[in-house]
Amino acid sequence: MAEDEELVDAPRVVGVLSSLLERVVERNDAVAYELASADAPASSMALAPASAFRATVRPEISVRAYMARIARFAGCSPACYVVAYVYLDRLLCRGGRRGRGALAVDSYSVHRLLITAVLAAVKFMDDVCYNNAYFARVGGISLPEMNYLEVDFLFGVGFDLNVSPETFGQYCSVLQAEMLRLELDKTTMTTAAAVAAGPRLHSCCLSEDDGTTTTTTSSSSQQQLAA
Repeated sequence: MAEDEELVDAPRVVGVLSSLLERVVERNDAVAYELASADAPASSMALAPASAFRATVRPEISVRAYMARIARFAGCSPACYVVAYVYLDRLLCRGGRRGRGALAVDSYSVHRLLITAVLAAVKFMDDVCYNNAYFARVGGISLPEMNYLEVDFLFGVGFDLNVSPETFGQYCSVLQAEMLRLELDKTTMTTAAAVAAGPRLHSCCLSEDDGTTTTTTSSSSQQQLAA
């Protein structure tokens, strides 16, 4: 409840993106736990490839509270959060296509991915923005780490920062669908059926080449953000 109160003054997209990422993190954490339980401890280390975005210790702050903190102090336009969402999807899809180790958006990586994606979006979208030192303080990391994450992120997306109006509209549609799901959940949460039902999730990646939606396999489901 306190976290919801923190989002009262934040743009609507912040709460919607928080909800979407929370479900992705919950799903990927569950998948990683199942795989780690099925395999030997030594082989389970391969499930979490080395990445600058993965924390060694799971951050205590929730995704929603972290997003609320960014919205409160970053002072960026609402469009930046949509563009940050696009960048995250590009990073994960590009890594999958190049055959790199899958970086899952889980409870160990989501915070660093978020602060870096928002930083990149702010610099590309807004005329005025804070510097890396300020964003490092907002994100709770050091300035050298913030600088390194930014460079790693830019190379990860291939410096492809331009977002066409069509692509922006596609990702807005995904967020609007998530907003509708949240409204429906509020309406049906009082029923026993709604309490027993799990989140309706499927994994997909919006293709900017042909405007289609490509469904992924179970092995790459940890990478995708569009729900």
